[in-house]
Amino acid sequence: MDSSEDEHGVVRVAAIDIAKASGVVCLRLPHDTVDGRHTQQVWGVDATTRAICDLADQLVCHGVQRVVMEATGTYWKPFFFLLEARGLDCWLVNARDVKNVPGRPKTDRLDAVWLAKLAERGMLRASFVPPRPVRRLRDLTRTRAVLVQERTRHKHRVEKVLDDAQLRLSTVASDVFGVSGRAILDALVAGQRDPHALADLARGRLKAKQAALEQALTGQFDDHHARLVALLLATVDHLTAQVADLDQWIDQALREAPTTTGPGQPPLPHQALADLLDAVPGVGPTTARVILAEIGADMNRFPTPGHLTSWAKLCPRTVQSGAKHTTGPAGPGNPWLRGALGEAATAASRTRTFLGARYRRLVKRRGHAKALVAVARSILVIVWKLLSAPGTRYHDLGPDWHQRHLDPARKARDLVRQLEALGHHVELAPTT
Repeated sequence: MDSSEDEHGVVRVAAIDIAKASGVVCLRLPHDTVDGRHTQQVWGVDATTRAICDLADQLVCHGVQRVVMEATGTYWKPFFFLLEARGLDCWLVNARDVKNVPGRPKTDRLDAVWLAKLAERGMLRASFVPPRPVRRLRDLTRTRAVLVQERTRHKHRVEKVLDDAQLRLSTVASDVFGVSGRAILDALVAGQRDPHALADLARGRLKAKQAALEQALTGQFDDHHARLVALLLATVDHLTAQVADLDQWIDQALREAPTTTGPGQPPLPHQALADLLDAVPGVGPTTARVILAEIGADMNRFPTPGHLTSWAKLCPRTVQSGAKHTTGPAGPGNPWLRGALGEAATAASRTRTFLGARYRRLVKRRGHAKALVAVARSILVIVWKLLSAPGTRYHDLGPDWHQRHLDPARKARDLVRQLEALGHHVELAPTT
């Protein structure tokens, strides 16, 4: 047991109630003479680098080994990172777990004292805060996701401008911003209005739709629409260039991240781990980077796959009262990780693999949404196993795995039960 803890919890603890520009610190230490008693100090501190560094020195001088703070927006980051850099053991806790007793007065001072007492008695759980290299990778992947979303919004605005000009290009071309679509948009901005000349710009399979394309490009596109489309296309191109720069920075961050060593396995860089995850059906290079940025490469923080799926909120919450056992909503979880896993599950559901077969088995009984969540959970379990033992490789079980491991007696019982539910009487006899 650590020297800073006894059988009841933490002995020397500090808690910080954080606001935007300041924080309230509560320091609780063992009493010098009375056994079992604690002394308590509460004071305010500014949320500036110098003030937080002075606070770190003061806490180190008092022998504090655990500093607890509530996750308040992004205001906790300066306190957490600066105190952590000073060698203090910092815990970030969920606001839901540290709510005060209802009906009690609420002030920043009382909140800091309450938080310190909870930490002192070992009644808190630390939230997952990745190390600094993973945090930097996370900043890049999240910024990339935001820029891609913004680029998609501007593409939709271009389609709205075309609809306003009575040009139905999206009804003929599956991708308005493909090679053919972009050539037509550039020609419209340059002043071309002839539907036949615009339809001649089609390439590939779209060239076979010449007549339909001419009909779709017959409208009332004027200079006003051209100015709007030119502005939106310039923004789309600018965002595309920024996304390309971020892709290069993400690759560099993966190469510079510390290597990961599994038990009995050689160390692997983060780029090699991303390549391992890329082999999973539905997980492409971009999704693999997002997964590494959100959960990191060290699975010691998640002892089992169940811990990881529970943290990601991909499993139902158990609700038990008396003899009644039900399930409740899992909660929002990490939106960046859930979004990436949702896209991976959607892609995997269309493949002839074990994950695709799993989706097709579940969608009949549970519906599309729940089947996708189940596939996303399976993908996350596979990710945990690959990262826990980096020397392993993914091997697909095949789309017929369930059929090969099917219990014939159980399948027969299910089919008989279905026929009896339809009003039939079934008697089974073995074939000769």
